[in-house]
Amino acid sequence: MLSASSGSAALTGFLLGLGLIVAIGAQNAFVLRQGLQRRHVLVVTTICALSDAALIAAGVAGLGTLVSASPVLLAVATLGGAAFLAVYAVRAARRALSPGTLEAAEPADGDLGRTIAATLAFTFLNPHVYLDTVVLVGSLSGGFAGSDRLAFALGAMSASVLWFYSLGFGARLLAPLFARPVAWRVLDGLIALVMAAIALSLLRSWLAT
Repeated sequence: MLSASSGSAALTGFLLGLGLIVAIGAQNAFVLRQGLQRRHVLVVTTICALSDAALIAAGVAGLGTLVSASPVLLAVATLGGAAFLAVYAVRAARRALSPGTLEAAEPADGDLGRTIAATLAFTFLNPHVYLDTVVLVGSLSGGFAGSDRLAFALGAMSASVLWFYSLGFGARLLAPLFARPVAWRVLDGLIALVMAAIALSLLRSWLAT
């Protein structure tokens, strides 16, 4: 049974994790799109949740301090992430300009290997993921000690699990809306804008250092 302090630490971690992850970003856009297409949703959401948990654990264990203190690691992560997001933005824009090519009820075929690779790329090539989980959550965990620190980490991890599974499997509720090709064009257009905006912001942040 959790003590009052551990319960408070877990709630703090959960709210922090939820606040960081519930935002329009590259990873969330990808999970939403996979959920709408019903393509390997369980695999995608599980990879995202476990990856977040691993990064949070690393941050709480002290990796956040190492990453934030290394200009080389931050530069590699930033430039690599920007390049990947720029390519995906172009692909999404091309889909948006090709009406009638997608359906919301499209069966879960697709290439599993490519889906796994894309999911890992969206997770580990995005510097914001490291800043949120490893650096921010890791540094804030320093305010807790012992079992409270563990409870804080578990709270943050549970937020990621809840969010990714809800986003991936809840997306099918929007399937009737995405039965129309124009809805897919709008979604892919928005995804292209989000990816491009994040890529540009990463480049700006790197040039400003």
